Amino acid sequence: MKKIVFVTAPKTFRDEEYIEPKEILEKAGIQVTTASTVKGEIFGKIKIKAQSQMLVTDIKVEDFDGIFFVGGMGSAIYFDDKFIHKLVNDFYNANKIVSAICIAPTILANAGVLKGKKATVFPDGEPALIAGGANYTAQDVEVDGNIITGNGPMSAKQFGKILRDKILN
Repeated sequence: MKKIVFVTAPKTFRDEEYIEPKEILEKAGIQVTTASTVKGEIFGKIKIKAQSQMLVTDIKVEDFDGIFFVGGMGSAIYFDDKFIHKLVNDFYNANKIVSAICIAPTILANAGVLKGKKATVFPDGEPALIAGGANYTAQDVEVDGNIITGNGPMSAKQFGKILRDKILN
């Protein structure tokens, strides 16, 4: 069974960016594990409550086929997190899928994995992507090798489908 870990903030993550890809992946038989800085209940920006099954510090690259950073204002807690940057690089260097949506691609840029890669982000994140060496495209969803980036809640469904197809292939 294919497995992915969704990394969310404990609060103010984008509901759609969590729910829509999760439903698409689970329908395809992909196991989704949610990780955050807390275990237990986490809160979306709009209304959802979800369950974090594990702490981000317990994520092991060998246990998953990919990692996905859910966007929303809360994801800023990971922008400059050195542990998270190492985790991103570990997934990237293991040829696993590294993905992020909305403002969360900033995490990937700050981790250094977007250098020379096509990527997109919520418009507020464009300077961070460019500073990180990405080729910012402003597309809804961008794929470059094993890196998938999306620009926000409106692209969550499309992002989920592309992520699903990438994991299954």
